[in-house]
Amino acid sequence: MTDLATLRKSYERGKLSEESSHADPLAQFAQWFQEAIAAQLPEPNAMTLATVDSRQRPSTRIVLIKSYDEHGLTWFTNYESRKGRELANNPWAALQFHWVELERVVRIEGRVEKLAAAESDAYFASRPLDSRIGAWASPQSQVIADRGVLIAAAARYAARFLLDPPRPPHWGGYRLQPDTWEFWQGRKSRLHDRLRYRLDGTRQWIRERLAP
Repeated sequence: MTDLATLRKSYERGKLSEESSHADPLAQFAQWFQEAIAAQLPEPNAMTLATVDSRQRPSTRIVLIKSYDEHGLTWFTNYESRKGRELANNPWAALQFHWVELERVVRIEGRVEKLAAAESDAYFASRPLDSRIGAWASPQSQVIADRGVLIAAAARYAARFLLDPPRPPHWGGYRLQPDTWEFWQGRKSRLHDRLRYRLDGTRQWIRERLAP
């Protein structure tokens, strides 16, 4: 059996300095995100979403970023899922990208809001047919008897909607509006580079270095 205490990696692929980074965290994220895509990483758009329930218990799951701009980062999901229920109770959340091959992590914190219905409608219409049927068929996060429940529900909704299923009322998009970004670049000897951007009282971004 592998001794987990002996598993180590030396991070030596890059560096992150104040001089080489952007003053605007969105520009820095856009650069890193495009570099992750160019490197052909597996699912560079996958991000961990962390939420907190009414008992202050955190939970995480992987979602896929669908867009980003000066207003925030967006993804789509079932409003009645665990994450949807937790966001309805507490709209503050955190996102994390981990691009292992580039030895990089990006962490984002902020407030989450639902997208307008028209935005969710437009994205839903662009999805593959099977995915649109699946949004109707899956009672996400609920206990079901077996996989047959999903298969039967998918067949039922496919017969009902044929080639044009509308967006379910329980499904749509969210946008996280960042007030904090952190960019982490692995470095040798565990002396990693960490740059944090936070909004000050005038809504200006303050960039500061954190100890690793």
